[in-house]
Parts: sequence; C-alpha cells; structure tokens
Amino acid sequence: MASLKNVLYLGVCLSWTVTTADGNVLPKAENVRWMSLDFKIIVAWTIKPSDYKYTVSYSSEDTDWTQSLQCIGISHSECDLTDQLRPWDRSYIVKIQTEPDVDDYNGLDLGEFPYTESTPFNPYRETNISAANFNVTVVDESRVLVTITDLLSASRDGKKQLTLRDILKNDLKYKISYHRFGNTGKRDIISDSSTAEVSKLDAGQRYCFMVAAFIPSRSKSTQQGAWSNQQCTPEGSSVVQELTLGAWVGVVFILLTVFGIIITVTFLCCRRYRQKNTSQSSAPV
Repeated sequence: MASLKNVLYLGVCLSWTVTTADGNVLPKAENVRWMSLDFKIIVAWTIKPSDYKYTVSYSSEDTDWTQSLQCIGISHSECDLTDQLRPWDRSYIVKIQTEPDVDDYNGLDLGEFPYTESTPFNPYRETNISAANFNVTVVDESRVLVTITDLLSASRDGKKQLTLRDILKNDLKYKISYHRFGNTGKRDIISDSSTAEVSKLDAGQRYCFMVAAFIPSRSKSTQQGAWSNQQCTPEGSSVVQELTLGAWVGVVFILLTVFGIIITVTFLCCRRYRQKNTSQSSAPV
C-alpha cells in the first residue's frame, strides 16, 4: 500500500513538472491583503476560478513558518487568523501556497509549489477600532459626565471574550469632541479612562458629544478609532438655566398676574368685611 501511494505521489509530481514545463504553472494568489477590526484578523487574496487548493502559513520576526490548521488545502480565498497571531504586538507575514487538487496528497511535500507572501502586519498597531458606545449625564449647569463602554474584541482568553482595555491596557485612551448645540466650533479632550468629566460649560446651553478610541502609541494614521454617533444633553436637563428671554417674560407675567389676583381678592374681602361692621354699628338699639 505504501509503495502504491509513493507511486501516486510521484505521478502527481511528474504531472506538475510537465505542466510547469508547458508553461501552465500553478497560479499564485494575488492581491494578498490584511483585514482587521477590533482584533479580528483575516488575510484574504484574489484567485481565479479553478480546482486548485491553498494553504496558509504564518511567520513572525524570522521564526519558522507555521501552518494555519484551519487553512490547509482550502478552496476559498480567505483565512481567519484571529486566535493564532499571538502575541499581538509583533509583525507577522503570511504565505499563501497554491497546491494541486489531489485527494491522496494529504499535505505531504510534493515539492516547492508557488506561493505569495503578504506585507507585514502588526495587530496591536494596525487593527482598526470600531465606534464606541457612551452615555452623557448632566451633573450641573456647567458639568457633564461622559461614560464610555469599552468595546469587546474578537479575541478570547479561554472562555472570556476580551475587551479592548484587556488588550491595550493603559495605551487605550478616548478622544471626546464636543460643541454647543447649533454651533460648529468644536473642542477636544483626551481621557485616560472610560469615564470623563467635561467641565466649564456655559450655563443654560445644550452641548453635543462624540467619542473615539485613541491610541497615542500608534502611528498617526492608525491612532484613532471610528467616531461614535453624536449625543446631546437633553433639552430639559437644566430648565431654569435654559429658559429663553421670552420664557422669562412669560413666567414673570404669570407671577405678577397671580400676585395681582391675590391682592385684589384680599382687598375686596377686607372692604366687604369693613362695610358689614359699619352697617352693624349704625343700626338702632
């Protein structure tokens, strides 16, 4: 049986060699690219329709090549390396090797088949970061509290799904951008934690906020994550401070009206009481 398999493997090798000699070399993977969001790491490439298979291997900083166990002899054109590229803060290169579609091949070495290497990729420095969720709480007329929820990453430590804070630790900061409602002038602050107090706001004004993850240790092109949706302080968050001039005039008018009614009723009651006493004292005995 072993001799029969060896003959089959030899036949495949000879067939591949002849094919190569005829100029029909096995096609290489093209347009190899990294796609990574929140530490979900995928390498993808472009292939032409064929019966060929592809095996993905990865290497880091002159280490030996390691085959991705999930991407051996695959027919599709992408490979998920999320759980394999560790540690994160290291540059990795992948190699996509083209192989003939041979059922009895079973991954044994049939020679140096053509392959394509990727550019280096460092997950810690280059993965894109999604927009964060956050809440805005009004503290008083000049302060608000911005509370940000650390995003979940695609990576796990055992059964635990890691957050960006678990991976980036103190490198993870947040940029908070805010402006007065209806005004285009913006201010930015950087928070070291997921909770930040924004102070010195103008009393009686609504403010709008956006946040984004910020990693200053990265290169400038990848320092900032995606901006969140905008959130504004509620319109009734500080009713007394937010009353307009017209509203103040209305409040004063109502108060004066009520006060006038009280004075008028009091005056009429007193007058009626005096008239009653006068009529009783003037009656004959």
